[in-house]
Amino acid sequence: MKRVAVLITIALCLQLVAATPAHSAPDDATLVKELNFVFLHGAGGNSCSMQLLEDAIMAQIPAYILEYEQANPGIKITVDSLNRCYPNDVDIYTWATNIVNSLKLHFKNKKNLILIGHSMGGKTALYTVAQNIGDLADKVAMVVTINSPIKSLESYYVAGGGAPVDYCRARWLLSDRGICNSVVYYDSSQDGKRVSSSKHWLAFISSERAPLSEQFDISGVDTLPRDMDDILLPITAQYSSGADVIYYGEHAHSDLGNNNEVAHFIAGKTLRYIFGGYIEFSVFNQGGSFEHRANWLPGSDSWEEVVGEVPASSGTVRHTNESFFKWQTWEDVVGECPTGNQRSSYQVSRTNGFPFLAGIKETCWLSSDNSGDCRLLLRTWAAPRSTVQVDWTILGRGLLPPGSQRDHYEVRIVTGTPLTSITTVSWLTDDPRDLRLRIASQAESPFRWFRAEWRVFTQEIRQKRVIDGIPAQPLEVP
Repeated sequence: MKRVAVLITIALCLQLVAATPAHSAPDDATLVKELNFVFLHGAGGNSCSMQLLEDAIMAQIPAYILEYEQANPGIKITVDSLNRCYPNDVDIYTWATNIVNSLKLHFKNKKNLILIGHSMGGKTALYTVAQNIGDLADKVAMVVTINSPIKSLESYYVAGGGAPVDYCRARWLLSDRGICNSVVYYDSSQDGKRVSSSKHWLAFISSERAPLSEQFDISGVDTLPRDMDDILLPITAQYSSGADVIYYGEHAHSDLGNNNEVAHFIAGKTLRYIFGGYIEFSVFNQGGSFEHRANWLPGSDSWEEVVGEVPASSGTVRHTNESFFKWQTWEDVVGECPTGNQRSSYQVSRTNGFPFLAGIKETCWLSSDNSGDCRLLLRTWAAPRSTVQVDWTILGRGLLPPGSQRDHYEVRIVTGTPLTSITTVSWLTDDPRDLRLRIASQAESPFRWFRAEWRVFTQEIRQKRVIDGIPAQPLEVP
């Protein structure tokens, strides 16, 4: 009986052991990648300015994490964020130091930082990383700037012709502990190059549709009448060489803080940039300049021109009238279109002789209804014993290849007298492959003048994967 009891006891113990769950050993194959978002408001702002964007990123990121983890078994993504207030009227070095101190206190030992800065917050983020303030550079994976004053604003024209730094100080009502000098005079272009060479720099930009557009006027005043701006900053100052640029439309400087659509757009593009989605970046395609001068009569002179055309063909026609008594006329068909191009306009000018002895009688397209036919009909004439010479140029549309499309344009007056303006700018056609612009401008007489520059940009679809550069660490099991 004792032997039977012992056997029963042993059997019961084995059953209990089998029923008791064993503690699993740590899974050494599980690795973690951390993404730590740091939101940086701009001058005059606070943490509330970035709240909508932070919420949008946190709402969208779970789907990206799920997709990444499914494609990369054994790797987990963790996310954290920091959105705090900083003194917003200080110089850039003090601002950078405040950010570093805040990170040491509230994001202690955090790495893989993604700095997302609006306006001065973005400019300071570039500065902090490029200058390695507080040894922060090694902890940062990428910098995102949104409508930030990257370039110096010193050379931009402000309404009334005053200095940009004075306008800045008036904007802050004398609460300026160095902020205006940093905004206006400090150029972050070199900081951007340093960051983009070793990290990632994503720049979001926006502006009104024309320099003198009323879209973003403050109390009826356009503060930057010679530039396409977002109320406070010219679009050309919001990025520099090295940036991956995304133009997000005709939006005002601080729309990301109160426009849910804008916040979600910026959030989505930022997360694509991190996790490897395809993005339509803005890339310079072509540009040029033009100049106008008003005449001496009182009033105003206006001009409208088309820019962005490309040369299709050019040449010279020359005829000599050998007769001693008869006037003579000639007809010439000139020009051709490169394969796949379409005509846009032509330029014809007489280049010799006296106007009453030789001239151009008529110019027209040979085929008026066929835009693919670039041939030009020239009718010229000359008096007895005279010569007529005509230079001609045919300009084409320069359409982008199929599948490519335009992105945005930038037009600005770079120099000139007061009382000159570019009033409207628009794409010439609705064809997204057509890069031509129609620009209307004016100058008050007498003799006022200006020189303007124009640039057009196309979309270049590329893929970025910041996540691949984020090191994975072993999972810590408590």
